[in-house]
Amino acid sequence: MTEQNRPALSDPIAMEVFTNRLLAVADEIATSMIRASFSSNIKERKDCSVALFSADGRLIAQASHIPLHLGSLMGSVGAVLEAYPAETMAEGDVFICNDPYVAGGTHTPDISVVTPVFTGGRLRYFTANIGHHSDVGGTVPGSIHGGARSIFEEGLRLPVMKLFRAGVLDEDLLRLISLNSRASEERWLDIKVQASANERGARLMRELADTLGADKIDALVEDLFIYTAQRLRNRIIEMTDGSASFRSKIEGDGVDETEVPIQANVTVKGDRLIVDFEGTGPQAKGGLNVVASALNASVYYVVKTLLDPYLLPNSGMFEGVEISAPKGCLLNPVEPAATGARSITCNKVVRALIGAFSQLLPEDRAQAAGQDIVPVMVFAGKRRGREEGYVYLESIGGGAGARYQGNGMDGIHVHVTNSSNLPIEPLEIEYDLVVEEYALVEDSTGAGKYRGGMGIARQISAPNGGVIFTARSDGHREGAPGAAGGTEGRVAHLVQNAGTDRARELSPMISGLPLGPSETIRLETPGGGGFGDPAARDPAALGRDLRDQRISKAYAETLYGAALVAKALGQPA
Repeated sequence: MTEQNRPALSDPIAMEVFTNRLLAVADEIATSMIRASFSSNIKERKDCSVALFSADGRLIAQASHIPLHLGSLMGSVGAVLEAYPAETMAEGDVFICNDPYVAGGTHTPDISVVTPVFTGGRLRYFTANIGHHSDVGGTVPGSIHGGARSIFEEGLRLPVMKLFRAGVLDEDLLRLISLNSRASEERWLDIKVQASANERGARLMRELADTLGADKIDALVEDLFIYTAQRLRNRIIEMTDGSASFRSKIEGDGVDETEVPIQANVTVKGDRLIVDFEGTGPQAKGGLNVVASALNASVYYVVKTLLDPYLLPNSGMFEGVEISAPKGCLLNPVEPAATGARSITCNKVVRALIGAFSQLLPEDRAQAAGQDIVPVMVFAGKRRGREEGYVYLESIGGGAGARYQGNGMDGIHVHVTNSSNLPIEPLEIEYDLVVEEYALVEDSTGAGKYRGGMGIARQISAPNGGVIFTARSDGHREGAPGAAGGTEGRVAHLVQNAGTDRARELSPMISGLPLGPSETIRLETPGGGGFGDPAARDPAALGRDLRDQRISKAYAETLYGAALVAKALGQPA
């Protein structure tokens, strides 16, 4: 490729082709990491992310995995460069970190591995990945619980450290990390896989540099940043100048049921977006606090989703957006505030941002709230037939909010998380657990011209007991709000021994609960809010919902009225 035929900034097709070459490298790293990992959380649930960075720490491309991990990836690469300037790095160095306060992380179970990539003896890129490890120590299995009073309860804190020095593994460090986990073998193996996956990406980037020339790639990347930044500015300019605010909340601060408001204030000013969170409540007593890296990722997700879903994921996207939150609030806590359950809060941040942006955008981009949380179940015990311990965690999907022209999706993750589910077969093979029910929840959707999505019921039993259960959830008191006249979705429920005379509703932040033989835990996640007047619902669509048992006839009559239900069923009114 010559200087004369290098893609022009105004050539979006050339930019897309080049970006997809980079995304292919990032996806290859992710694929290698998922295939080779040992823990179910990474190999099955894909709770991991991958990105490429320039030598000065700017994001070049992110693989399509967990939006919230973008914060950890950017934060960790920045922390690496601050701790080890580029001139001090050597080929074969690999860095590891996780801490939210000193290493750019968002919570301790997300361990980042960062690899400098040299071509021709010069640092050109970084390959970086993050894996959510099922346990890194702390006071409860899984290392996260809403009631954690400080980050010191949330497991091992890793500043930026060298995992490999000039190609030589620091086995003492890896042994230290592994020993601090309740599933030490998984930590040892998965961290080595993370480093190996990065090396696979490094080889691909070196091959690309050999083919195109490293200097040409640098120039193309700079053009890519400029193109992306201008494309976002164009979308912002299309909006009308002005400001809007919207509030959401978390229903408890992790320790008690004290609600904490989240206020998003969005200002459009020419080609810039100014997003601040003045009016947000104080930092939580428990583990629901959000540090800057996680807050930034949440804002960027909303900007991309609402303004330009196909916007190229790189640092050019960030240039037109200013983000701030008052020190000491829920979204900018003072160390050592706990941050383990930050994903619940981040999705509520997204709810507030969508509410604010909806006031500044055309009506056809509006949507109702979805479950907007990340409800998580954590079980810890002994593996089947072995003395080795396990920590199994799973975030459960729920209902998405209905949109201006469509129903909300059923049983999915929403917003900043999108990990896969753990299939029943490997769950029951690996862990001494049985899945008794995995289904969509009837009557969980919000009503409207378009209905919200359905929540999920996941019921798991401990047939032989000896299991410790922990949860973190929200949306147990108020359902996801509808929009434009739509009704709210059904609230969440967490029940021990459901359907028996020993049934009891549990706190959404229960931790360290022992389960005896055959005891069960049932989580029903929230449904999504409806959009538009329920009276405008298409009778044929309502009839399909009734026949598919998404909604019962009795509940439909309370939401839509007996006449519309009769029409939907082809019966006389």
